[in-house]
Amino acid sequence: MCPARLYIVDEHDSVRSALADRLSRATGFTVLGHSGDANQVLEDIQAQEPDVVLLEVKRSDGMGLEIMRQISELSDPPCLVVLTSYPTEWEEEAAIRAGATSYLLKDLDTEELIRYISELCSK
Repeated sequence: MCPARLYIVDEHDSVRSALADRLSRATGFTVLGHSGDANQVLEDIQAQEPDVVLLEVKRSDGMGLEIMRQISELSDPPCLVVLTSYPTEWEEEAAIRAGATSYLLKDLDTEELIRYISELCSK
């Protein structure tokens, strides 16, 4: 398994906590942090320099795609993986244009998500 430093962005505390718990148990993965605050996310990512950012672009403030654009414009951006509960073709296309490496469903099995992240960081 490829070691990966992760950061999680989601408005829902329970989702962030559950993902952080699941992924921090994986050997070689370090969850650097997580936030739902659009203003805090970019600052945290710049300071912590994760390899992979897992994020939900559907937000009540409408800032999901903008957050992605800002992250992808960093000098050495992390891989951006969208995790969503309600996929739409329009959103997937917009996320890819904004810098997403991939667009996955949140109900993805933990082991599959771990394998996917490991493959990303080994490229």
